[in-house]
Amino acid sequence: MKMAMKTTIISPEKILFEGDVQRIKVPGAQGAFEILNNHAPIISILSKGKVECLGDSNFEIVITSGFVEVADNKVSICVEL
Repeated sequence: MKMAMKTTIISPEKILFEGDVQRIKVPGAQGAFEILNNHAPIISILSKGKVECLGDSNFEIVITSGFVEVADNKVSICVEL
Protein backbone atom coordinates (compact mmCIF):
# COMPACT_ATOMS: atom_id res chain seq x y z
CA MET A 1 0.00 0.00 0.00
CA LYS A 2 1.32 3.43 -0.94
CA MET A 3 1.55 5.93 1.88
CA ALA A 4 -0.10 9.24 1.14
CA MET A 5 0.32 12.74 2.50
CA LYS A 6 -2.70 14.97 3.07
CA THR A 7 -2.00 17.98 0.86
CA THR A 8 -3.68 21.37 0.56
CA ILE A 9 -2.63 24.10 -1.88
CA ILE A 10 -4.27 27.49 -1.41
CA SER A 11 -4.00 30.96 -2.88
CA PRO A 12 -5.34 34.09 -1.14
CA GLU A 13 -8.48 33.70 -3.29
CA LYS A 14 -9.35 30.01 -3.01
CA ILE A 15 -8.38 26.39 -2.42
CA LEU A 16 -6.54 25.18 -5.52
CA PHE A 17 -6.02 21.51 -4.56
CA GLU A 18 -6.88 19.14 -1.74
CA GLY A 19 -6.00 15.48 -1.82
CA ASP A 20 -3.66 12.63 -0.94
CA VAL A 21 -0.37 12.47 -2.83
CA GLN A 22 2.78 10.33 -2.72
CA ARG A 23 5.31 12.99 -3.80
CA ILE A 24 5.42 16.75 -4.15
CA LYS A 25 8.05 18.73 -6.04
CA VAL A 26 8.35 22.41 -5.10
CA PRO A 27 10.56 25.33 -6.24
CA GLY A 28 12.32 26.20 -2.98
CA ALA A 29 14.05 29.56 -2.64
CA GLN A 30 17.39 27.70 -2.30
CA GLY A 31 16.55 25.25 -5.11
CA ALA A 32 13.87 22.75 -6.00
CA PHE A 33 13.23 19.87 -3.61
CA GLU A 34 10.91 16.91 -3.23
CA ILE A 35 8.67 16.05 -0.28
CA LEU A 36 8.06 12.36 0.40
CA ASN A 37 6.13 10.47 3.07
CA ASN A 38 7.55 10.92 6.60
CA HIS A 39 9.48 14.05 5.56
CA ALA A 40 11.04 15.92 8.45
CA PRO A 41 9.03 18.94 9.63
CA ILE A 42 9.94 21.99 7.55
CA ILE A 43 8.77 25.46 6.63
CA SER A 44 10.28 26.84 3.43
CA ILE A 45 9.84 29.84 1.17
CA LEU A 46 8.96 29.03 -2.43
CA SER A 47 10.13 30.94 -5.48
CA LYS A 48 8.81 31.19 -9.04
CA GLY A 49 8.36 27.79 -10.62
CA LYS A 50 6.15 24.72 -10.79
CA VAL A 51 4.56 22.80 -7.91
CA GLU A 52 3.90 19.16 -8.89
CA CYS A 53 1.78 16.75 -6.85
CA LEU A 54 2.16 13.13 -7.88
CA GLY A 55 -0.19 10.39 -6.77
CA ASP A 56 -3.38 8.67 -7.84
CA SER A 57 -4.43 11.97 -9.39
CA ASN A 58 -1.69 14.38 -10.43
CA PHE A 59 -1.85 18.17 -10.10
CA GLU A 60 0.58 20.88 -11.16
CA ILE A 61 0.53 24.65 -11.04
CA VAL A 62 2.98 27.44 -11.88
CA ILE A 63 3.48 29.90 -9.01
CA THR A 64 5.28 33.22 -8.54
CA SER A 65 5.98 32.77 -4.80
CA GLY A 66 4.71 31.13 -1.64
CA PHE A 67 5.64 28.92 1.26
CA VAL A 68 5.27 25.28 2.27
CA GLU A 69 4.83 23.68 5.68
CA VAL A 70 5.29 19.95 6.26
CA ALA A 71 4.47 18.18 9.54
CA ASP A 72 3.14 14.70 10.37
CA ASN A 73 2.52 13.79 6.69
CA LYS A 74 0.39 16.89 6.19
CA VAL A 75 1.56 19.38 3.56
CA SER A 76 0.19 22.93 3.40
CA ILE A 77 1.25 25.14 0.52
CA CYS A 78 0.21 28.79 0.22
CA VAL A 79 0.96 30.31 -3.18
CA GLU A 80 0.74 33.48 -5.22
CA LEU A 81 -0.05 32.84 -8.86
